[in-house]
Amino acid sequence: MGNRGMEELIPLVNRLQDAFSSIGQACNLDLPQIAVVGGQSAGKSSVLENFVGSTATTNPSFIFYFCVRLEWAEFLHCKGKKFTDFDEVRQEIEGETDRVTGANKGISPIPINLRVYSPHVLNLTLIDLPGITKVPVGDQPADIEQQIRDMIMQFITRESCLILAVTPANTDLANSDALKLAKDVDPQGLRTIGVITKLDLMDEGTDARDVLENKLLPLRRGYIGVVNRSQKDIDGKKDIKAALEAERKFFLSHPAYRHMADKMGTPRLQKVLNQQLTNHIRDTLPAFRSKLQSQLLALDKEAEEYRGYRPDDPSRKTKQLLQMVQQFSVDFEKRIEGSGDQVDTVELSGGAKINRIFHERFPFELVKMECDEKEMRREISYAIKNIHGIRTGLFTPDMAFEAIVKKQIIKLKEPCVKCVDMVIQELINTVRQCSNKLECFPRLREETERIVTAHIRDRESRAKEQVLLVIDIQLSYINTNHEDFIGFANAQQRSSQTNKSQSSAGNQVIRKGWLTINNISIMKGGAKEYWFVLTAESLSWFKDDEEKEKKYMLPLDNLKVRDVEKSFMSSKHIFCIFNTESRNVYKDNRTLELACDSQDDVDSWKSSLLRAGVYPEKTITSETTTTTDNFSMDPQLERKVETIRNLVDSYMAIVNKCIRDLMPKTIMHLMINNVRKLTFVFIYMEQENGFYHSSSCDQNSLMDESQEQAQRRDEVLRTHQALKEALAIIGDISTSTITVPLPPPVDTSWVGGTSGGRRYSEMKMYNTLHPFPSAGLLHPAPLPPGGCLQASAQLLEGPHHHQTAQGPSGPSITVRTALRLPAARTGPLPASPGECSLHTLYTKTVVLNPDPQGTLSCLFSIYPYSTHC
Repeated sequence: MGNRGMEELIPLVNRLQDAFSSIGQACNLDLPQIAVVGGQSAGKSSVLENFVGSTATTNPSFIFYFCVRLEWAEFLHCKGKKFTDFDEVRQEIEGETDRVTGANKGISPIPINLRVYSPHVLNLTLIDLPGITKVPVGDQPADIEQQIRDMIMQFITRESCLILAVTPANTDLANSDALKLAKDVDPQGLRTIGVITKLDLMDEGTDARDVLENKLLPLRRGYIGVVNRSQKDIDGKKDIKAALEAERKFFLSHPAYRHMADKMGTPRLQKVLNQQLTNHIRDTLPAFRSKLQSQLLALDKEAEEYRGYRPDDPSRKTKQLLQMVQQFSVDFEKRIEGSGDQVDTVELSGGAKINRIFHERFPFELVKMECDEKEMRREISYAIKNIHGIRTGLFTPDMAFEAIVKKQIIKLKEPCVKCVDMVIQELINTVRQCSNKLECFPRLREETERIVTAHIRDRESRAKEQVLLVIDIQLSYINTNHEDFIGFANAQQRSSQTNKSQSSAGNQVIRKGWLTINNISIMKGGAKEYWFVLTAESLSWFKDDEEKEKKYMLPLDNLKVRDVEKSFMSSKHIFCIFNTESRNVYKDNRTLELACDSQDDVDSWKSSLLRAGVYPEKTITSETTTTTDNFSMDPQLERKVETIRNLVDSYMAIVNKCIRDLMPKTIMHLMINNVRKLTFVFIYMEQENGFYHSSSCDQNSLMDESQEQAQRRDEVLRTHQALKEALAIIGDISTSTITVPLPPPVDTSWVGGTSGGRRYSEMKMYNTLHPFPSAGLLHPAPLPPGGCLQASAQLLEGPHHHQTAQGPSGPSITVRTALRLPAARTGPLPASPGECSLHTLYTKTVVLNPDPQGTLSCLFSIYPYSTHC
């Protein structure tokens, strides 16, 4: 081919593969496979023998060629064993074939994988498929033809497979099984390459010049002629080099082929095949370049940091330590404050989770501490009675009010302290997340976490003291002159207004979201996910979030919520809704179990239900329950209890409002803001005082890299360099190779028996007398006795070659053949006159001998070609 860039392709691809191997990636060029297809004895396996000397198989054989300095072969089923004698390779192929298929010509779809390493081949991947056969032999099944066809089609139907259609020169090319199969899967001829074998076995005086020049019976990619070793050459141990040299001499010495000798032969076939690989590689390079550039860009910043790292430089260690501690402080502040360039879209940050604690978890914990209504009334009645003592009281005592209020305020300590604990835990989790960037220095990370956590714990004690102080302040003085307090006179009126306001809440939507109903029986489909809508009066669920198909609506009257233990078979977190009057909540179910993906979602839904008036379940001891059940009041005491109950509700609403407002502010001031703003200063001061002046822990130990980090640094730098080299190699391939475009389309309708839109009759070989066409088309006239027709012909150039036999004037017939014709013959012509125009494929000189009955005696294939016949 003379393509210098193509000759350089092999080392360039090898360099590209080496570059990819160095970065631990596969150089998946997805090179097209080349399937060798042909009939039995077509010489397809002899084509492979010209490469390495392998033999034909009844298995599909994957043969991989690698251009290296040494020469050996390896089989996948004999991994690690190198064959340097290719007679042993041949024997191993035969042996493996017999082991897989049996010794009596069976077939198997299991491929034989052979890798050939040689300096005499180009990088190719060939699939040697079994020869197409018609008649079963030996143990072969009756449908052997169909089995082989299916096996061949399995490979050649792939769009990335090039088809090497091998056809002997001494057979009918138009009836080539290989070309028929190729046309079935590749009608445009985009990936079919014709190979003509046995050119040296054609009859004397015949040649395949027109076919090899792609002028007759053309293919889009054309044909390449090869000359293989004969059986005598194989038996005589004629080596491949000698066979290739003999092939070259044949083409150079043959008068019909010498002008195109440089386009024929095994070396030419190798180069054509490799050029197809070159085209494919060049088409693949842009995607490779884009992928590598993206990876390189992602590593640029990290590689630049690592490139400037000096592990033995003390001053650089100090600078890096301060930078990393400062970055830790910045990251911590951003996670709490919520600012920053990079916003996490996967999970909530520390600040968002703390906000949820303040406004969802803490209010829910406050409500959980509220007493049951019956228990509250019982306590109020006892307080009133105990204050009156032996006296009969006429008025409602305010001391009973203060006693009940203080008892309720004391109960607020537990949820307030729990709120501090939840915030502390979230801060510690945030510290651990921020310290992940210090994982390359384990000692520094450990000490940083210890210092910041200790500081948080110190602030925790102060925050809890302040929270308890707030509760004590509320206990110290009951301010009944508060503007929001209803007072004794308005207690009853306030109760009625509350009832009205609750009823007027209407259908205000509180929350929407997906929940799974967990306690649907398996017979009814098991757990299902629905779209829930919570309002102030009901809980409804729909098929989907479009809210068009409502499945159920559950009123919230007399409902409460409680937790359900997580099942070991389920990954979801569950809570349930039940009726306080032991009625069915949903169809035949006493409870409605709802499942969420996380505990945070459960807490959020319970908080939303709380806003709708669905309170958590209270745990009441059996003793209290018994006392409550036996409790009764007279009408006068009941009025006093109702009055104090309304007063307590009013005042506790003021206290709860104050606590809900002060708790987040107290925690923010004493803990979060202090830790967030002073983290860097505190760590640095602690390091100055503790680290640098400690004999057990100095700066060097803090900045000691972990083994994983050292490996990571080396890996990043190596990968970064390999990516740059791979991109440079891709640039070399792009500039040193060219893409050879496909030849223009040709008419291949002749394959399989059609041409120019006309369907030909089935082609037949005649070795008998073929009747000359008679009345209706051609009407022969008698010749004088002793008349003679002397034939002379000349091979013409062009897509249609006609050889004309001249004789006395008379009718004519045009015939066309794609078969080998015998050598020229002459003789007397005692027959009717005739002028015949013969379109021939391989023959240069033909003499026709009509007999007295008006017949032609010649060996040829005939089928309708023109309106004359």
